[in-house]
Amino acid sequence: MMDKIIKVNFRDLVTKEFIEGTTLYEISHSFKEYFNYPILLAKVDNDLTDLSDEIDKDCNVDFFDRSNQAGNSVYGRSLQFILILAVKRVLGANTEVLIEYSIDKGFYCSIEGMSIDKPIVKKIEDAMKAIVKENLIFTKVSVARTDAIKYFRKKNRYDKVKVLKYISNSFVNLYRLDDMYDYFYGELAYSTCDIDDFKLFYIKDNGFVVSYPDIYNPECTLNYKHHRMIFDSFIKYNNWGRILGISNAADLNEVVSTGNYGQLVHLAEAYYNNQINHVADEIYNSKNKIKIVLIAGPSSSGKTTTSKKLAIALRSRGLRPHAISIDDYFYNRDDTPKNEKGEYDYESLKAVDLNLFNMHLTTLLDGGKVHLPEYNFVLGKREFKGKYLKLADNDIIIIEGLHGMNEELTTSIDRSCKYKIYIGPLTQLNIDNHNRIHTSDTRKLRRIVRDNKFRGYSASQTLAMWKSIREGEEEYIFPYQDDANAVINSALLYELGVLKVYAEPLLFAVDENDPAYPEAIRLINFLRNFLPIPSDDIPHDSILREFIGGSCF
Repeated sequence: MMDKIIKVNFRDLVTKEFIEGTTLYEISHSFKEYFNYPILLAKVDNDLTDLSDEIDKDCNVDFFDRSNQAGNSVYGRSLQFILILAVKRVLGANTEVLIEYSIDKGFYCSIEGMSIDKPIVKKIEDAMKAIVKENLIFTKVSVARTDAIKYFRKKNRYDKVKVLKYISNSFVNLYRLDDMYDYFYGELAYSTCDIDDFKLFYIKDNGFVVSYPDIYNPECTLNYKHHRMIFDSFIKYNNWGRILGISNAADLNEVVSTGNYGQLVHLAEAYYNNQINHVADEIYNSKNKIKIVLIAGPSSSGKTTTSKKLAIALRSRGLRPHAISIDDYFYNRDDTPKNEKGEYDYESLKAVDLNLFNMHLTTLLDGGKVHLPEYNFVLGKREFKGKYLKLADNDIIIIEGLHGMNEELTTSIDRSCKYKIYIGPLTQLNIDNHNRIHTSDTRKLRRIVRDNKFRGYSASQTLAMWKSIREGEEEYIFPYQDDANAVINSALLYELGVLKVYAEPLLFAVDENDPAYPEAIRLINFLRNFLPIPSDDIPHDSILREFIGGSCF
């Protein structure tokens, strides 16, 4: 009997023939010339697939390396498994590494119940490099969920036991590396030799950060830059979550399954409100020295609700806040710069009339009166409709916008008069000890829900925009986060359970032939780790209401 021949079409560029049963890893060798880095992941007829899988029919195939977001996620997960194995080789089989959260092109880790020092981190890094050179294969094994639970219970891996308890799948995929099995909710690479670029950085009195190339710098690992205020906010929220007994999805699911999520909602809201009150106290205690408050953060971080709640907190302390929108100072459309695609670039700082903006701020702080503009986005021009502003002694300006952290926005104003607030959902919640939740996933789900409810966009449309949204954040927001006076963490412990209710149906509506389909499936699989939470108990002034609706603002 002759072997069946399968035709593989690559990016509509070339079609090659392979014997049925050939692995995608073997097939990928035929297309290495199209990639600058090791191939990590395949897409077969719009489904993301491990390289170890075999083909059994004619198909369209694409591959991804670490310069692509999907491939880079595979790189990060595979690196985590290498780390887990290395820690056990260095510190003993019963040692548990906690992979806690994403930070500065990498992820922060600690060792459960153990203090470590710089020499230990160096030993772990050396062990990881040795594992890479061993060319170990990441082997995928499909097992019954109940059998996986029994295995992890036997190994005293109760974080896995608990998270698998709440997954409805009959079967789950485990991965084996050397003699270790672990659960990951996404694909891994074929071999450790393809995960060859990373660095470990010791964080005194805490743990260490594992950095690796990202899609913006895929050629090499950049040195870790310690963002102290962001890091401290993560640590503080992490410790608070542990006090409440909620560190991962299973802990949250346990609260939901007993019907006690109402109290958790109120505790999370109180934590968020306390941050705003702390900032309001600092501004008030400046004794009118601070006259301008600037609020910035990435997409869907909750800037609108935060600025309005801060205004209320300041008013309750006897100050009179006035909101000024950066958008109202855009140049007329004909004068707006264009990006490389020839489209008007409203995200660029050059789209803002900085001279007029700074002149107005200077005039206001000098006691003068200004005629505030309003930008007409339909006509694409500034209009002046008789809205004037003059500041009294207790008045203060709140400016919320993309460039708030950038000192170029307000160059004419003395730094001592300004108070900058960086806001972002810095979640401390993880799936389990080895599967972290990216803050960008929380923001992405928020955006999908809000765009559909208030702008009529489908999940597919939002997902298609996300790449350009992230590029804008990388250029205009993240480089300036260290200039903040305060960081407000807008993550809510319970929110992924609520977002699941709203986002999941929208994600299921993405067609299987849509370019956004693989990402929609990834998010659906991610949300399967959470039980749904009704929105009934969420206060109408909650930051989450900005996305799901029903906000009193």
